Amino acid sequence: MRADVKAEIISWVKVIAAAAVCAVIISQCIIVNAKVPTGSMENTIMTNDRVVAFRLFYLFSKPKRFDIVVFPAPDEPETLFVKRVIGLPGETVNIINGKVYIDGSSEPLDDSFTIGDDRSNFGPYDIPDDNYFMMGDNRELSKDSRYWENAGVREDTILGKVIFRYYRGFKVYS
Repeated sequence: MRADVKAEIISWVKVIAAAAVCAVIISQCIIVNAKVPTGSMENTIMTNDRVVAFRLFYLFSKPKRFDIVVFPAPDEPETLFVKRVIGLPGETVNIINGKVYIDGSSEPLDDSFTIGDDRSNFGPYDIPDDNYFMMGDNRELSKDSRYWENAGVREDTILGKVIFRYYRGFKVYS
């Protein structure tokens, strides 16, 4: 084999190897790529949409109420869930007739992003320290903190904050 052909092949192998290493680092350390398999987040995120979450978002801050996050399902760790943060560590969540009340407030949370006619009741539930209470936007279809054996999602299991949808249209989430 000629020296110039051999050098070209080695050059291509280096580029492909570098690209593979970069892809692994990005997917394991910087982003989470998740598919939303159900309608639990409709109309915000639709069934079969694909989203990207930023793993480093919570490096210097904590999740905030209404953030959309990706985490392993508490009862099925091999499955990734995409849900909205509703309750924060140390708060008490009470759901009455589908309306969410925090810490005994007389006013329910503004959940104008939800769909359906959920009339469920839950709680009161005291969220443990370092845990979050998660719900889907389509409350009637969402299997969320209300139904899991351990209702709280530990902060260290939150993989990242959803920043955009890239499949079935591009949409940025704040």
